[in-house]
Amino acid sequence: MGGKIISKNAGIIGVSDHGGWAVLVTVARDTTLLDRRRVELVDDTLPSLPHHHEGQLLPMDGAVALVERVRASAERHAVLALDAVAAAVPQILGIALRTCPPLPPTIAERITNYRARNLADWVMYRKALAAAAEARGWPIHWYEAKKVLGSASQALHVKNLDAFFLQLRRAIGPPWNKDHKLAMAAAIVTATALSE
Repeated sequence: MGGKIISKNAGIIGVSDHGGWAVLVTVARDTTLLDRRRVELVDDTLPSLPHHHEGQLLPMDGAVALVERVRASAERHAVLALDAVAAAVPQILGIALRTCPPLPPTIAERITNYRARNLADWVMYRKALAAAAEARGWPIHWYEAKKVLGSASQALHVKNLDAFFLQLRRAIGPPWNKDHKLAMAAAIVTATALSE
C-alpha cells in the first residue's frame, strides 16, 4: 500500500444495498468485525424507487426530474453514511459493492425499458456510494452477490458459513440478518484479497 502504515483496525466496508437503504458491515483485514450499521440513502420525503414505481405514473419530464432529485438525495446520503463509518473506523482500505448491470444511458430510456426500470434504482444507490467512496480516495471492489458467500467460505476456510455467522450473531447480538451476512461476506472476500 505504497509505504503507508496500515492500522490493525483498518477496515473494508461491505455493502448490501436496497431501494433507498443499505447495510454496511466493516471488517478488519483479519476479518474481525469492526462496525455494522443500516443507513438510509434517500430523504424520507422522496420515493425510494422512482424509476420502477413513481416515475411510471408521471409524464416523462416529471419522471426524469423526480429521478434527478432522488439521485441528488442519494448522493448526499451516501456521503453522510460513509462519514459515519469513517468516524467509527478511521482507516478505510476500500468498499465492496454489488456489481452494476449495464443500463441504457438516459433516465428516460431506463424508465421506459422494462428490464432497466427494475434495476435502475438499485444501480443508482450503488453508484452514489461508489462516488462518495471515490471522493474519499477509497478503492471500489465490485462483487457478484451469487458468488460472494461461497468465496467468503473459501477465504475463511470454513465449510459451513451459516455456522460461522450464527456463532458471530450469538457473540454480537442482533440485528444480524441476510443483509449483514452478504455485506460481511463481501468485506471478507475483499479483505482477504488485499491481505494476499
